[in-house]
Amino acid sequence: MTFSVMYIYFTVAMKVPSHPTLILRMRASRLKKLAGPKPFVAASLNEVAVRCGRKGCHCATGEGHRRWHLTLKQEGKTVTFYVPKHRLAEVREWVKEHRRIKFLLREISDLSVGLLRAEAQRRKPLRQRSRR
Repeated sequence: MTFSVMYIYFTVAMKVPSHPTLILRMRASRLKKLAGPKPFVAASLNEVAVRCGRKGCHCATGEGHRRWHLTLKQEGKTVTFYVPKHRLAEVREWVKEHRRIKFLLREISDLSVGLLRAEAQRRKPLRQRSRR
């Protein structure tokens, strides 16, 4: 039996500080984490059981042959690719890297919105000029 480990990044609302300097510092650190020459793929990796069709094969009565497929969207269509065993560890890293980048982009976006909110709250309301 084969088990796969999935790395899940939760989309819990991040606590954004109220001071703009802290927000800028946090955003800069996340932008640095984005940099890196690692490859990634926006897809999911799935283990499937297939039957080969031979009458004497164990897959005809029991579990099928285990294969790994990469599923992704291309031009609005769902596409599935077979992943050879020798590439499996590498492709897992690609999928993991995409999830990491996606999580960081969400945090950077939240911090940017937080920065705008913090600056809007710090600005004093404009007093209307009295007319003479």
